[in-house]
Formats: sequence, structure tokens, C-alpha cells
Amino acid sequence: MIALISPAYAEGGAPADAGIFNLVLLAGFVVIFYFLMWRPQAKRAKEHKNLIASLAKGTEVVTGGGVLGKVSKVDDNYVVLEVSEGIEMKFQKSSVAAVLPKGTLKSI
Repeated sequence: MIALISPAYAEGGAPADAGIFNLVLLAGFVVIFYFLMWRPQAKRAKEHKNLIASLAKGTEVVTGGGVLGKVSKVDDNYVVLEVSEGIEMKFQKSSVAAVLPKGTLKSI
């Protein structure tokens, strides 16, 4: 394996500027990671937290499983959805994925 390495490469070590280049490269990866992954995820989490805090009776929502319903009761950790006339189901607040515009359930 050593016979395959050119003598020009084998004699010299890493250049003196390699340490600075590696630090700049590492900083670049950290910046890319921040803007492409961490920041958008934190923004989505904040929006979802505000959505859950704004739930009130009469709000039309869709859950993560795709169940549509109108909020009939809100508790600290749970929300009761009226999915059909006289049929209510209890869900965790965190399973609510989105709030629908008023009248969406009637139009479906």
C-alpha cells in the first residue's frame, strides 16, 4: 500500500494553513446546519404551540391522523372533537395538526 503513495506526497506533512481551513469549514457546516435544519424546525414548533394555545370551542380542526371535527370541549391536555352529529372523540392537544377555515366541515 505504501508503494502506491507518491514520494512527493509522502515526504510533506499537512500545510500550515490546514488548521485554519478546517475551522472555517467546520464553521460553515454549523451555519448551514442552523439555517437549513434547526431554525425552520424551531419555527414550526413555535407555530404549532401557538395553534394549540389558540384552540377554543367551535374551532374546526384536522388531526394528525386526518380526522376532521369541531372542538366541543378543551381541557389542559385533551380536546374533544365532534366528528359527526352527536359523535364526540377525545384527542390529545398535540395531535391537532391544523385549524380549518369556518364552514369547511359543512362544505365537505
